[in-house]
Amino acid sequence: MLQRLLAAEPGMRPAVEFTLRDSTQVRHRREVLATRWPGGHPPASQGIITSPLQQRAAPTAPATDAVPAGVPAAATPRRSVHDAGHGTSLPGTLVRSEGEDPSGDVSVDEAYDGLGATWQLLADVYDRDSLDGRGLPLVATVHYARDYDNAFWDGRQMVFGDGDGVYFDRFTRSVDVVAHELAHGLTQYTAGLTYVGQPGALNESASDVWGSLVRQWVRGQTVDEADWLIGAELFTDRVQGVALRSMAAPGSAYDDPVLGRDPQPAHMDDYVVLPHDADNDNGGVHINSGIPNKAFHLFATALGGHVWERAGQVWYDTMTTRGLVPRDVDFVRFADATLAAARRRYGGTGEGEEVTRALRAAWAGVGVPVG
Repeated sequence: MLQRLLAAEPGMRPAVEFTLRDSTQVRHRREVLATRWPGGHPPASQGIITSPLQQRAAPTAPATDAVPAGVPAAATPRRSVHDAGHGTSLPGTLVRSEGEDPSGDVSVDEAYDGLGATWQLLADVYDRDSLDGRGLPLVATVHYARDYDNAFWDGRQMVFGDGDGVYFDRFTRSVDVVAHELAHGLTQYTAGLTYVGQPGALNESASDVWGSLVRQWVRGQTVDEADWLIGAELFTDRVQGVALRSMAAPGSAYDDPVLGRDPQPAHMDDYVVLPHDADNDNGGVHINSGIPNKAFHLFATALGGHVWERAGQVWYDTMTTRGLVPRDVDFVRFADATLAAARRRYGGTGEGEEVTRALRAAWAGVGVPVG
């Protein structure tokens, strides 16, 4: 999308080129940090490995404490939102800390609320204390650079651009985008999925799943009431499109003369094979994520009710159960892992039979065989 914007809008070239270059560097740094945390669920005998950055960001845990112990009774999120002042030094000037009143800066307050909603769902529904399960402080920076068309988790904190004001609005507007990027941190501290090819597409899809979970939870929606859109508030009126992605109908989110057409497939028959390099979206991680996205949508809507209950629980268990998915997991092995997680939680009869039947049908619906 940004590559097309670069070609169509010469006047925006400096800002778009910086966004593309900076985003690539951020993903590399995030991957480096992710490999220093025990993603992929190490054996219990393995100690906790952290980088110096993570040691400063996270509370100290005993070396043998490889599994989070749940949310302490008095736990609260520990949010801090900073202002980069359109520069790139992080984290910037602190403008709102945990428990403080709204700042009056809409980007600051949207970021603060999005961090809180993500923490609260993790705590209330999944008994997890922040992204790492150990009370990791949630740090965010807004007003990053100028006309910056992105938001990202850099391996340590959240960063939000203000958008270019022509095609993209501020990136704090969509709570699902806030949650999506934070979920890259959740993946970093759990499954640690490699950010290339199919594991990279699953990494992106897991973030979309979490973004949709938080969006629906904040709105109190059932799966039938939800729009299943990611980034519905980001486009300006100039864009012919409804969102960045649609989990219900991958490939239908936008069709714009400048930004192009949503390239996501919804079935393995349309899987997009690309080189595994930065110029080709690391093998199409943002493109082929439409396939597991659609599988999750089919699974959740078949079960009905609230997405964070059974469907979300299966995906959460799959990502957080030690040893269930390797870093380089492909779609087939991930599908098998979701089935194993569902059986482990719900059993094989009664409710368990309903859940596993819906799960098999969902993966079959996107052309991925299950077990």
